[in-house]
Amino acid sequence: MNDRNIEDMIGALYDMVQDARSMPLAADKCILERDRVLDMLDEIIAQLPGELKQSRTIVESRNELITQARREAESILRQAQEQSKQMVTKEAIYMEAKRRSEELVAQTQEQINKLRKVGNEYMDDALRRTEETIAQALEEVKDTRMKFRTVTEAQEQRKEQKKAPMNVDIEV
Repeated sequence: MNDRNIEDMIGALYDMVQDARSMPLAADKCILERDRVLDMLDEIIAQLPGELKQSRTIVESRNELITQARREAESILRQAQEQSKQMVTKEAIYMEAKRRSEELVAQTQEQINKLRKVGNEYMDDALRRTEETIAQALEEVKDTRMKFRTVTEAQEQRKEQKKAPMNVDIEV
């Protein structure tokens, strides 16, 4: 069961509840194997940090891409500036170098903006999916817990009713 992802485990929990035998006189209540449900919930909890780590890795990758693009832009800008300094003696060549460096800077800035936008969209989507998965898992855990409490409370009430002595008044 360790090679399944969180969505599969939540689906299995859902199926387990869906397929569970109904309790007599209580169609909305069911009987589940406590240890099996708890094991599955433990697995989900154990995998959540992995999902969060994956999200952090995505953020770090995005930041590395942006940093690399900035370095490239700065390198290109320095190269363009160095080239333009070397060509100062002839004004026509100097003007061309300056125009080219500005063009490269603009292209690089445009590339940085595109990379940032793509990285932000990807990160937002990954975080949204992670948030939805965690929210869904939490809701299912809450629902399962509420159903479990209902079942155990009903069992306890029946146990208490069986223990209570019958009070029968007999009139003579």
